[in-house]
Amino acid sequence: MKCVVLAAGYATRLYPLTENFPKPLLKVGDKTILDWLLDDINESGLVDEYVVISNHKFAHHFDDWAKTKSIKITVVDDGTDTNETRLGAVKDIQFAIEKLGIDDDMLVIAGDNVLDFSLVKFAEYCKEKNTSCVMRYYEPDEKRLLKSGVVTVDENDLVIDMTEKSPTPATHWCCPPFYYYTKNDASLVRKGIESGCGTDAPGSYIAWLCKQTKVHSMEMPGSRYDIGNIESYEKVKATYKGIIK
Repeated sequence: MKCVVLAAGYATRLYPLTENFPKPLLKVGDKTILDWLLDDINESGLVDEYVVISNHKFAHHFDDWAKTKSIKITVVDDGTDTNETRLGAVKDIQFAIEKLGIDDDMLVIAGDNVLDFSLVKFAEYCKEKNTSCVMRYYEPDEKRLLKSGVVTVDENDLVIDMTEKSPTPATHWCCPPFYYYTKNDASLVRKGIESGCGTDAPGSYIAWLCKQTKVHSMEMPGSRYDIGNIESYEKVKATYKGIIK
């Protein structure tokens, strides 16, 4: 399995911290955000390569960081250097697939999220279902739902529908940016783009894919800490206790 890390954003709301430095490499406690994620996932033994998709402006920071790790990490530079010219998450995924010739199952994660639970649980769930999968958590705040991916599921966790940033969310099941694509479904990303799926939000491909094939959704077994601005970053640094195994 390949783990593809979405890290090509510019995190403009965290300026000046991220004006010349990538958000995933900010420290929370004694580790960077990205270290927390990858060190945890690596315990599963399911991933043989980590692919970090960066923009051109920050790629060298990820290259330097990758040299400090003992796992196989490939940094892909998508060639953009401003927030206005960014490719968008789905096009970044396709860029990495084509550049590296990826032909494998893929765990796709946002590289700027802090979690208090192990993603190994999600990887195991995906293997058990043997379909593409997402996670979900109950979000009571309707204003947050308007800015999020929202899923509708049946009693067997099957995704019936998914929308990104809908003005009329169908449920309160919010979908965080952690996805699993089977090898076959990963090969359909270009088709999804050509069929008109959204490309900026990472969940847009799943919104298209769930209409083509089976996608399951696991209820998130813990909490996700959103770092959207400097205030929330300082709060996470002060309160985060690590991953509960």
